Amino acid sequence: MCGIIGIVGKQPVADRLIESLKRLEYRGYDSAGIAGVVDGKVQRRRAQGKIKALEAVLADEPLNAATGIGHTRWATHGAPNVKNAHPHTAGRVTLVHNGIIENFAELKAELIAAGRTFESDTDTEVIAQLIDAELATGLAPLDAFKATLDRLTGAYALAVLVEGEDNLVLGARRGSPLVVGEGQGEMFLGSDALAVGPFTNRVIYLDEGDYVALDHDSHRIFDASGASVTRPVRVVPTSAVMLEKGNYRHFMEKEIHDQPEGCQRTIAAYVDTLTSRASVPGDIDFAKLERIQIVACGTSYIAGVVGKYLIEQLADLPVDVEIASEFRYRTPAIRKDALVVAMSQSGETADTLAALRYCKAKGMKSAVVVNATESTMAREVDVVWPIHCGPEIGVASTKAFTAQVSVMIALAIAAAKARGTIDAAEERRLVKVLLEAPRLIAEAIGLEDAIKEIAADVAKARDVLYLGRGPMSALALEGALKLKEISYIHAEGYAAGELKHGPIALVDDQTPIVILAPHDSYFEKSASNMSEVMARGGQVIFITDTEGVKHAPAGAKVVVTAPASDPLVSTLVMSAPIQLLAYHVAVVKGADVDQPRNLAKSVTVE
Repeated sequence: MCGIIGIVGKQPVADRLIESLKRLEYRGYDSAGIAGVVDGKVQRRRAQGKIKALEAVLADEPLNAATGIGHTRWATHGAPNVKNAHPHTAGRVTLVHNGIIENFAELKAELIAAGRTFESDTDTEVIAQLIDAELATGLAPLDAFKATLDRLTGAYALAVLVEGEDNLVLGARRGSPLVVGEGQGEMFLGSDALAVGPFTNRVIYLDEGDYVALDHDSHRIFDASGASVTRPVRVVPTSAVMLEKGNYRHFMEKEIHDQPEGCQRTIAAYVDTLTSRASVPGDIDFAKLERIQIVACGTSYIAGVVGKYLIEQLADLPVDVEIASEFRYRTPAIRKDALVVAMSQSGETADTLAALRYCKAKGMKSAVVVNATESTMAREVDVVWPIHCGPEIGVASTKAFTAQVSVMIALAIAAAKARGTIDAAEERRLVKVLLEAPRLIAEAIGLEDAIKEIAADVAKARDVLYLGRGPMSALALEGALKLKEISYIHAEGYAAGELKHGPIALVDDQTPIVILAPHDSYFEKSASNMSEVMARGGQVIFITDTEGVKHAPAGAKVVVTAPASDPLVSTLVMSAPIQLLAYHVAVVKGADVDQPRNLAKSVTVE
């Protein structure tokens, strides 16, 4: 979601604030701003749109401050304009905020009744007004900050400046991540390690409810009760904080091409290549489990659906997969002998975190499939299953999806062996198949030139349908999601068996129909669906494998021949073509591939 950076520096910090904000662009944003303390007074520079607009403002009005804060905003309350851009100022207080204050309306009414005037439509300004009101009573800045935090309901990560305090940045987190970075004679505050990565690799992850006061030489951290606490300093590898696109046009393109190496790294963490056995971290006894409950959102949810197919098929273990935002607002039936598995690239997804906490409160054992191993979810569960794919910058998830699926495959093999539904020989065979996946993914990426040609036609479409059976029905959902996310073309994914129950009404000679059908046990039925579509003039893009090409009915507009693969890993292999199709359609349409409109990488508020 929104990006935050704060610096208590020794030299002017405007350029470094901008540098950090550029590294946070992947979170998605619609305005940006910075503020700094100059001769005891706080000055702001804000702009609607991209950071280059803010740089233009700074070119006309430089900001010569050694202590400052910056922000990229993704609008929640109020339109994305300069008036609502962060930082927000009230009296002596200027701050930036990621999150949503749920009781802002009541607080705002109270403040207006007390004579205060608001200049924005945001919930954030309420926080600044409250802190300033507490300062007006004579409280010191840190005490005024704490008094304000105690009145807020909702999610927040905050960075705060106070006029007259040239050597101070205050920060706090609840429901949204925030980190402290240690420098030499300087201190930093950021949304994540990427924010402070250009300046230091010494990072402190604040716990839920923590607040902090930074000066040049120190940080003072307090927990939600106000007690002074110490949090560990972690040295973050440079590779995790310094990111470049290399020779690729977009991060998304790079991340698609990163997948063979990324999945190899993931798989290596979950199998013993010498013994060909699955090796899952943690003390989960799959033999004693009665059920697995997966909660997730977006692409992570779809990876969970793939996992459901595999775990149920191999291990005979029931798996429920639910969209976290739905799960948390109903009254789900919880059993303590079940395992809740949260899936989230960032480990900060608000709805998934809330669903996870609900299950934990009911006594369920918990695990998370996550990329950010220092995230809130990773710190709160019993078992962490990292996906090891490295930082993913493109908003539309690619390598994190295939890494999540790789973990689910390993879990399915391990669960099956533990439950006695496969023997040692079959385990070795399945592990060997999984180890072949990175090579097959690389071969599938080699289809890029052919897919570029298809993209030119698909880019003209108004609607696109994706169809598949079995695990390919989940991949149909993912293909449609990717296309709509970055190209803004309406797309829907369906289980192909549902075609005659409604979607076939949409078929005409103007609608591309992407059918995902490797030559597996579902192929005959998928081929039948393909014939039904073509009989009604549908323009079929048939993605299959070499054996599927031999048995497919004639008449497809385009046939894409992916590498043949075992059904265990077919979702991994077939992911590359649908990702590349979405990417190249978006490029043809001139869309902002890495930062699609209205979307954010890490959804840390509802």
